[in-house]
Amino acid sequence: MEDRTLKAIFLVLNCILLGVGICGGPLIMRLYFIRGGKRIWFSAWLETCGWPILLIPVLVSSLRRRSTTAEAKLFLITPRIFAAAAGIGVLTGLDNYMYANGVAKLPVSTSSLLIASQLVFMAGFAYLLVKQKPTAYSVNAVVLLTVGAVMLGLKAGSDRPKGESKKMYWLGFMLTLLAAVLYGLILPLVELVYKKAKQAMTYTLVMEFQTVMGFFATVFCTVGMLVNNDFQAIPKEAKEYRLGETRYYVVVVLSAIIWQSFFLGVVGVMHYSSSLFSGVVISVLLPVTEVLAVIFYHEKFQAEKGISLFLSLWGFVSYSWGDIKEFYIKKKKLRSTNHDMAIQTVAP
Repeated sequence: MEDRTLKAIFLVLNCILLGVGICGGPLIMRLYFIRGGKRIWFSAWLETCGWPILLIPVLVSSLRRRSTTAEAKLFLITPRIFAAAAGIGVLTGLDNYMYANGVAKLPVSTSSLLIASQLVFMAGFAYLLVKQKPTAYSVNAVVLLTVGAVMLGLKAGSDRPKGESKKMYWLGFMLTLLAAVLYGLILPLVELVYKKAKQAMTYTLVMEFQTVMGFFATVFCTVGMLVNNDFQAIPKEAKEYRLGETRYYVVVVLSAIIWQSFFLGVVGVMHYSSSLFSGVVISVLLPVTEVLAVIFYHEKFQAEKGISLFLSLWGFVSYSWGDIKEFYIKKKKLRSTNHDMAIQTVAP
C-alpha cells in the first residue's frame, strides 16, 4: 500500500514537471520568434541543451551507491540501453527541429492543437510495439482528437500570422503534424526499451537514459547549427532582439530550463505509468497552452479551435474514465483472488 502511495506521489510530481514544460515551452519558444528570433536549429537545440542539469541527481545517486557498496557501478546504464537511448536521442533531435519550424510559422494555439494529435499515433505505436491493447475509452479518445485535428486542417490558413506567406504557413502546418507522428513513435520506443531492459528500470536509470537521450538530441541539433552558422549569428541576433539583449538571453535560458522540465516529466510519467498516459497528459494540457497564447499573444481563437479544444477535453475525460474503471476492476479481481487464497489456506 505504501509503495502504491509513493508511486502515485511521484507520478503526480512528474505530471507537474510535464505540465510546466508543455504549457511554458511553446509559449517561451513563440516569444523568441515573434520578438525577432529567426534561428530554427538554435530553437530546437534549446529544447534539449539543458540535459547537463540531470547530471546532478545522477552523480549524487551514484556517489550514494558507492558510499554504501564499494563495488557498485558508477553508472547503471548498460551499453545496450545506452545505444538505444542514443538512437532515440537522434530521433528526438529531428522531432525538435520539425516542431521548432512549426512554432516559428504558426500561432501557438494552432501548433498546440496539432501536437495534441500525437496521441492518435502514440496509441497505434503503443499497440504495435508494447502490445498495449486499446479499450473502448481510449479508442473514443483517439477518434475525438483525430476529428479535432481534421477540423483544424479544413480551416487552416484563416489564422495565418501577419507577414507569414501561405507557403511557409503550410510548411509549418505539415512539419508540426510530422513532429506529432514522430513523437507518437518516440514515447512507445522508450517504453519498449524499458520493457526489454535486462535490469530493473529504477528512476536513477531512467534519468541516466534521459541524459543520454538529451545529449545525442543536442549533438544532432548542434550539427544543424554549425551547418547553418547559428553560433556566429546569435550575438548579432541578441543585439537586434526587440526586447533587448539581456532579455534575449533570459528567454534563451528559460527556454532550456522549461523544456528540460518537459522531457524529465515525460520519462517520469512513463516510468510510473505508461507512454499512452503521458500522451494523454500532454494532449489535455495543450489546450491550457492555447488559452494562455490567446491571453498573452492575442492570437485569434475561431470557432473551429473552440470545438477542437472541446473534443480534446472530451477525449481526455473518456480516457481517464476508462483508466479509472480498469483500475477498480483490477483491484476488485485482486481482492477476490486474495479472498479465495485465504479460504483455501484456512480450509482443513
